[in-house]
Amino acid sequence: MAASAGRTTRSKKDTKGSKASKGSTGSIAAARRPEVRLPPLVPYGGKGLEPDGDYDGVRFDGADLTDESGPGARFMDCALDGCALDRTELARARFIDSVLTGVRGVGTDLAGASLRDVEVVDARLGGVQLHGAVLERVVVRGGKIDYLNLRKARLKDVVFEGCVLSEPDFGDAHLVRVEFRDCVLKRADFSAVRMESVDLRTVAELDIARGVDRLAGAVISPAQLMELAPAFAAQIGVRVEG
Repeated sequence: MAASAGRTTRSKKDTKGSKASKGSTGSIAAARRPEVRLPPLVPYGGKGLEPDGDYDGVRFDGADLTDESGPGARFMDCALDGCALDRTELARARFIDSVLTGVRGVGTDLAGASLRDVEVVDARLGGVQLHGAVLERVVVRGGKIDYLNLRKARLKDVVFEGCVLSEPDFGDAHLVRVEFRDCVLKRADFSAVRMESVDLRTVAELDIARGVDRLAGAVISPAQLMELAPAFAAQIGVRVEG
């Protein structure tokens, strides 16, 4: 049976996360970051996830959720610490005002999920399915995510910070006020992506496999421009010879 707990009363300003991120300039709109303040939490009972389950104010501490099935579940004011998410089915799940720290797993299914005011810290994930998902005011800080599938997803006010994204797929996604700060992008796929106020200037390693022609709406640094010049030239049919 889904666990629940009483929530403490606390005020959240309408301007939540509206502060400009550190180091931003007036040349591009900064992403609004989440300000998650968790209430006192009750421990997860370990009885397994439920489809359309309602988890309010629950702490999942080191829970093994491997092969668990909770499509459509709602996690509000929750903390997931060191949880195993191998092949966990969470399609269409909703995460609201929650923190995921040190989660790990392969093949986690979050297709069509909704994440709002969420922090993901030091995750170690592979093959995460987030296609068609909606992310709003989300920070992904540290960790490594391989083969992240964000095709046709909508990202608004999202920050990837100090993390490694290996072969992420943003195909046909819509990115609004998204920042990649001090992170590594390896073999990124931006095919058919739409970008508005996307900041790539501080990416530590920018490796674009596909979709370099879809960077309209992004801001890059002069050094990145030089690195991408051959790809830009190839897109418009310019041949560069010595």
